[in-house]
Amino acid sequence: MNLMRRPPTPLLIPAVLTILGVGLPLIYLVVRALGADPATLGEIVFRARNLELALNTVLLTASVLGTTTALALPLAFLTARTDFRPRGLLLLTGVLPLALPGYVGAYALIAATGPGGALDRLLGLPFPTPNGFAGALGVLTLFTFPYLFLNLHAALRLQDPALEEAARLLGRTPWQTFREVTLPYLRPAWLSGSLLVALHVLGEFSVVSLMRYPTFSAAIYQQYTAAYDRVYSAWLALLLLLLTALTLWAEARLMRGLSLSRVSPSTARVLPRVRLGAWKWPAAALTTGVAVAALVIPLVTILHWLRMEVSPYALADLKDAAVTAITAGAAASVTTTLLAVPLAYIGSRHGGRWAQLTERAAYLGYATPPLAFALALVFFTLGAVPGLYQTFALLLLAYTLHFVAEAIGPIRSGFQTATPRLEEAARTLGLSPMGALRRVTLPLLRPGLITGAAFVFLSVLKELPLTLLLAPPGFDTLARNIWTYTEEAQYASAAPYALALIAAGTALTLLVLRRETTPETPQ
Repeated sequence: MNLMRRPPTPLLIPAVLTILGVGLPLIYLVVRALGADPATLGEIVFRARNLELALNTVLLTASVLGTTTALALPLAFLTARTDFRPRGLLLLTGVLPLALPGYVGAYALIAATGPGGALDRLLGLPFPTPNGFAGALGVLTLFTFPYLFLNLHAALRLQDPALEEAARLLGRTPWQTFREVTLPYLRPAWLSGSLLVALHVLGEFSVVSLMRYPTFSAAIYQQYTAAYDRVYSAWLALLLLLLTALTLWAEARLMRGLSLSRVSPSTARVLPRVRLGAWKWPAAALTTGVAVAALVIPLVTILHWLRMEVSPYALADLKDAAVTAITAGAAASVTTTLLAVPLAYIGSRHGGRWAQLTERAAYLGYATPPLAFALALVFFTLGAVPGLYQTFALLLLAYTLHFVAEAIGPIRSGFQTATPRLEEAARTLGLSPMGALRRVTLPLLRPGLITGAAFVFLSVLKELPLTLLLAPPGFDTLARNIWTYTEEAQYASAAPYALALIAAGTALTLLVLRRETTPETPQ
C-alpha cells in the first residue's frame, strides 16, 4: 500500500495535542530556567555541585549498563541456547524482577540488612546495609537487567543458524564463533535494551535517594520539595534532559546502518542446544544467586515485616490506597489507549512529516525523565492555567503523555498485522476512511489494545515521581505510601503496600512472559 502523506483531519487532532502536550511544558521549563538575572544564572550554571551530580549520574548509568549486561547476557544465553534445566525456572528468574519496582527492591534490601533487619532476626546474620554508589548500583542492576534479558533472549532465539554454521565450517572454535558472529548479531538487541536501562537510571530518584547517592534526579526532587529553589531545580532538570538527549543520540548513532537479515530461507530452524557438562554447576550458582538476591530476599523480607506490628493507620489506609491506585491506573489506561490508537495508525499507515513528528513526540514524552517532565508541567500550569495545578486532571494528563509510547508499540504491531487491503475493500464498498478504520480494523486490534492498556495500567500502579509532584492533596497510592513509610524507616507499615504492589506487578510480568514464550514466525 502506498503511504498517504497527510492523515485524515480527525487523526491530526490527537497528534497535534500530543506534540503540544509534550513540547509546551518543556519549552516553559527553559523559559523558567532563564528567568533569573544574569548574575544568578551564572552562579547556578557554574556551581561545582552540578559537575559532581553529572559525574555521579553518568558513572551510575554506565556502571549499571555494564553490570546488567554481565547478568543478562549469560542468563539469556543459558535460557535460549543451552540444555540448562529447568529452563522455565531460568526464564522466570530473568523476567520476574520486573514485578518489583526499584524502590520496593531498595526498601526490601534495606529492611533485610543491618542490625535488627530481617536477615539478622531470621538467621542471625547482620549483613551491612547497602548504601551509596554500591547500594544504588546493586539495586538498579537487580531490577533493571530484565529489560536487557528480554531483548537478548529474543535475539538469541531468532538468530539465523546459517551464520554460526558458516563460521564453524571456516574452522572457528565455539568461542571464536560466539565472539565474532553471535555478539555482533546481538548488537541491535543490546542497544535497544540498554537504552531502556539507561533511561530508567537517568530518571531514577527513589532508589538513589534511599541509598543516599546524589544524582540529578535526586537533587531535582530535593531542590523542589525541600529547598523550594525552583530556578535551580529547573536548571537541574534541563541538565538531566541534556544527558537524556545525548543518550538518545548515541543510541541512534550506533543503530545507524545496522541490518541483520536472514541468510537461510525463512523456514524456522533451531540451533542445536549447547551441552553445558560441568559448566551446569556455575550456571546453577549464577541463576540461584540472582533469584535469591532479586526475588527471595525481598519477598521474605516483606513477609517478615508483615508479621511484625503494623500501624493500624497503615492497614486502614491500604484499601483506600489500592482503590486510588487502581482508579488512576484504569483511567490512564483508557485515555492513553485512546490517544495511542490514532498515533499508531499514523505511524503505520502514513509516511512523511506527520508520522515522524507524532512518533518522536510520543517517545520524547516517555524518554523525558519523569521528574523533569513533572517539573515542566508544574511550571507550565502555574504560569498558564493555575487552576489545573495539583488536580487529578493534570496527573492524568501526565500519565497519558508519559506512557503513551508503551501503548503505541502493541497497537502499532496490530495495525501492521491487519492488512490494509481490508480497509481498501471496505472503502470500495462505500465506507469512509474513518468508517473503515472503526468497523474493519479496530476489531482486529483487540489483542494489541488489551496488551497496551495492561502495560499502561500496571506502569501507573508502580509510578512514583509524577505522583509525588503532581498528585492532588490526599491522593495516596500504593507507591506513594511505600515511599512515605520507607523514608521514615517504618518498614512494617510499608510491607502490606509493597506486597500488594508486587501482586499487581506480577500480573504485568506474567503477561510479558507469555508474550516472550509465544512462538514467533521468522520473517
